[in-house]
Amino acid sequence: MAGNGQDMPLGYRLLEAGAHVFDALHCFWERERTVRRVATLLVLAFMGSLAVIELNRLGLIGGHLSRILPTNLFYAVNFAFTLVLVVEVVSMIFVLPRSFSRSVGKQFEILALILMRNSFKELVNLHTVIHYPDDLETLLRILSDGVGALVVFFLLGVYARLPRGQEAVRDGAGLYAFVLTKKVLALALLAVFCGLGLYNGWRFAAGGELVDFFQVFYTVLIFSDIFVVLLSQRYLPSFHAVFRNSGLALTTLIIRLALSSPPFLNTALGITAAGFAVVLTYVCNLAFARGDGACPGEDGRAG
Repeated sequence: MAGNGQDMPLGYRLLEAGAHVFDALHCFWERERTVRRVATLLVLAFMGSLAVIELNRLGLIGGHLSRILPTNLFYAVNFAFTLVLVVEVVSMIFVLPRSFSRSVGKQFEILALILMRNSFKELVNLHTVIHYPDDLETLLRILSDGVGALVVFFLLGVYARLPRGQEAVRDGAGLYAFVLTKKVLALALLAVFCGLGLYNGWRFAAGGELVDFFQVFYTVLIFSDIFVVLLSQRYLPSFHAVFRNSGLALTTLIIRLALSSPPFLNTALGITAAGFAVVLTYVCNLAFARGDGACPGEDGRAG
C-alpha cells in the first residue's frame, strides 16, 4: 500500500506524513550519540539540583526562587528519578507502534521505577536519626515500595520470557495501514507528553501546584490502548486477539489506579497488574497452542 502516486487516498498520505515524522524522531532518539548525551544530561541535572538545593539551604538564593525551591537534599534524588522516568516514558512511546505487548512491558519497567522513586521520596520524611515509633510508618512505606518494585521487576522478567508466537499476517495492506495509524497515535502521545511537561514547567515557575505528570499521562494511555484495541478489531477480527489486547489494556488501567492509590495499596495494585499480564499471556498462549499458535498481537504478530 506504500506508494508516492497522486492516486493514493488522502488518508494514507496524511498517515504516511505523520509516520515519517515519527520515524525521524525515533531514529534521532535511538541514535547512540543521543543516548550518551541524555545520560550526560541526567548526571549534570542531578549534580546541578544538588548544588541549587544546597545554595537555597544556606540562604544564598533569595526572592521567589527561595520559596519554591526545596532545602532538603533528598529532593535531588527524587528529581533525578523523575528525569529517568521521563526518558523511559519517551522510550515506551517509541515502542508502541512495534507491539502492544512490548509497550505494556515498558509500562511495567516504568512502574518499577516509580515504586523505587517513591521509596526515595520518603527519605525527606525521616529524621536525621531514626526515631521510633515516629518514623516507623515511613520506614514501612520505604520497604513496601522497594519490595513492590523488586516483585514487579521479577514478574517483568517472567513476562519477557513468555513466548510471543509466530508471525500471523493476514492482510499486508491492512497491516501497513495499522502500523501507520499506530505511529501517528504515538506521535500524538509524544505531543501530549511534551505539552504536560511544558505545562508543569510553567506552573512551577509561577509557583502554582503541579499536576501529577505520570497519573495524567497514564490516564491518556488508557484511552490510547482502548483505541488500539478497537482499531485492531478492524485488521485482526479474531476473538482471542481482541481478548488479549483488551486484557493488556486492563493492566494499564490497574497501573493507573496504583499511581493514584495510597501507600501499601499502590504496591499491591502494581504487583497485581504485573501478575495479571503474566497470567493473561500464559493462558492465551496455552489456550491456542493447539490452534493458530500463540495468541496474535495487534501488530499482526503474536506479541
